[in-house]
Amino acid sequence: MSAINLIPLAGRMGPRDPTEPHRVASPLELFFDLVFVVAISSAAAQLHHGLSTAHYEAVAGFILVFFAIWWAWMNYAWFASAYDCDDVLYRLLTFAIMAGSLLLAAGVPDLFDDGQSVAVVVGYAVMRLAMVALWLRVAAGDPDHRTTALTYAVGITVVQLLWIGRLALHGSGTLYATFALLVLAELTVPWMAEQRGGPTPFHPHHIAERYGLFTIIVLGEVILASVQAIQGVLAKPAAQGGNPAAEGAGQGSGLTPGLLGLAVGGLLIVFSLWWLYFKRDHVDLIGHGRTMTWAFSYAHITIFASVAAVGAALASAVDVVEHQASGSSRAIGTALAVPIAVYALTLAVLHSAADHDVRTAVPAITLAVVVLGIASLGLDMPLAVLLIGLAAAGAVAQHVIVAQRQLASISAAVPHV
Repeated sequence: MSAINLIPLAGRMGPRDPTEPHRVASPLELFFDLVFVVAISSAAAQLHHGLSTAHYEAVAGFILVFFAIWWAWMNYAWFASAYDCDDVLYRLLTFAIMAGSLLLAAGVPDLFDDGQSVAVVVGYAVMRLAMVALWLRVAAGDPDHRTTALTYAVGITVVQLLWIGRLALHGSGTLYATFALLVLAELTVPWMAEQRGGPTPFHPHHIAERYGLFTIIVLGEVILASVQAIQGVLAKPAAQGGNPAAEGAGQGSGLTPGLLGLAVGGLLIVFSLWWLYFKRDHVDLIGHGRTMTWAFSYAHITIFASVAAVGAALASAVDVVEHQASGSSRAIGTALAVPIAVYALTLAVLHSAADHDVRTAVPAITLAVVVLGIASLGLDMPLAVLLIGLAAAGAVAQHVIVAQRQLASISAAVPHV
């Protein structure tokens, strides 16, 4: 029997079973995520440059770009959970969305420079119009959700035309105002579609896995960006022939105690972010009420963006240590502490809502206050990063202690045979 995967050219796009056993992310979805992280990496690199050169308006550019990346990724993730038929046409349309994300990534520097980029708009248009084609396939293949699918298709098309028309506008005030209005329009389309034609199906375990895997991949991008920044420092002395005068001028000094402390602090932060996300199974936040499901889905823009921003801040911290940054230790420390605080608080809000217990949020609130307090002190950069990393590790330790107590309590309640 042939081991070749035999897939149809264009089959009927009907809904997947939301209770399908052993539903996991497909190789195509994993490939899709990797391509999208290229766009995230491009946005984070521009944020890094802005922080290091004290051009803090780069934060606004990062937010603009990240919304486009996240919105396109999220729309496809939920669509695939409902309608992944894995035929040739489906794969080609998925490739089109991936190509659009790469085009968007190529235009990120232009958008950061002047708030507009034809490449970003065209890349976004490719991604969104490919989604329109997918929804039109659903309209033809799933009569029960035809109204929903057509509403999605029409809504996405109309909003996309408005994004293209926005290219004719100029002026930062006008651009920011129209951006906010079109974001609102984007968010309205799913609500209208699901209200008019009924909600589309989704697989809770599949969605939880998709979000978790994307979080891991973005964390990987943070580690890569940090390692590359440190590699650049370590390579400088060799490139300069070990010139002591150049090293003393802040042109690279190898693995110094400061750089080592910063690396340790950065690793503690990344490891802690992973642990805090996966300290519970998020599938219990999905599928138990429409409001909670939507909250889980939409709140992840702050989770993903925060992780990417941490990577940019850590790379900027390396620049500070090597005297290659215009930004102060306090400013870069704040740029690191704020996304960590936002990340922790977002998870805390989701977990507290699921548990119906506001006390769940206390450790996250404590972590946010501590890291922001450390940043406000304006300490030497390596010390600030190390202390922030230790604070994050402390939040993990608190969770481990509480979990062990709960395990001991459960074990004590189980009668021994």
